[in-house]
Amino acid sequence: MKRILLMCALSLLAAQILVAPLYASQSGDVDWNKITSWKLDAKPLDLVHSLDNQKVYILGDDSKVHIFSAKGAKLGAIPVAEGVTAIDIEPRGTRLYLINEKDNTFTSLAISFVTPIDITGSPFLGNENAPVVLVVFSDFQCPYCGRIPQLLEQLLENNPQTVKIVFKNLPLTRIHKIAEPAALAALAAHKQGKFWQMHDAIFAIGGNKLNMEKIVAAAREIGLDMEQFNNDRTSPAVKQQLAKDLADAREAQVTGTPTLLVNGRLISDRSPQALQKAVDREMAKSR
Repeated sequence: MKRILLMCALSLLAAQILVAPLYASQSGDVDWNKITSWKLDAKPLDLVHSLDNQKVYILGDDSKVHIFSAKGAKLGAIPVAEGVTAIDIEPRGTRLYLINEKDNTFTSLAISFVTPIDITGSPFLGNENAPVVLVVFSDFQCPYCGRIPQLLEQLLENNPQTVKIVFKNLPLTRIHKIAEPAALAALAAHKQGKFWQMHDAIFAIGGNKLNMEKIVAAAREIGLDMEQFNNDRTSPAVKQQLAKDLADAREAQVTGTPTLLVNGRLISDRSPQALQKAVDREMAKSR
């Protein structure tokens, strides 16, 4: 049944590519409308797509899996063995599964994508022009996020000239009610050049104990101009900066915290050893 459905899908895809233009139409009780189509690099043998419909994986007769965005932008191609005749993926598209009928093998490949992230104006630590940029999307009320600063501090200590750490806010407001006010407070402190002092003070309070009274007290304790702080944390400019962080998270398909990316590559293993390996890999590419 899967093979029949596959052949139907491939036939439809080929029809979309070869028949131009294909307009909205109707046959009996069925309506259809072409959403998109693009030219393939090779004859398609199999195809799958991620659960969110953001990526399409097409096995070609050139022994490559060609990866496209939902709009047809080529994201890359993975060479596979000549006998691979079928592919599948896990829901997020980060693992690719290959079936080889020639030698009767199953292969699982881990896949990662480079995600460009605009870090203009974001708070950072380390060498501004460092070749390795680690972006962390964080939530001030997230208990797991509170464990990340020590890890990043250690990474920066070991790589003082080669690593730049950039902070992006991603308050998960549906479950963390004080996360957004905390993010605005930290960005207001950033206006006075004291983001990281505020960052440390908020995380020191702890997610379960966090409230505005303690956030304001922390602002006073780190020496902020309180009138400016109170004006900034409710200002359109600071709210716009937070909105930009949220938009950047959506663009990068980041939905949870903490999320770490090294030069745009998602880091799933957040151990010190794995982070250092990720930095070393990026440095090896620049040599």
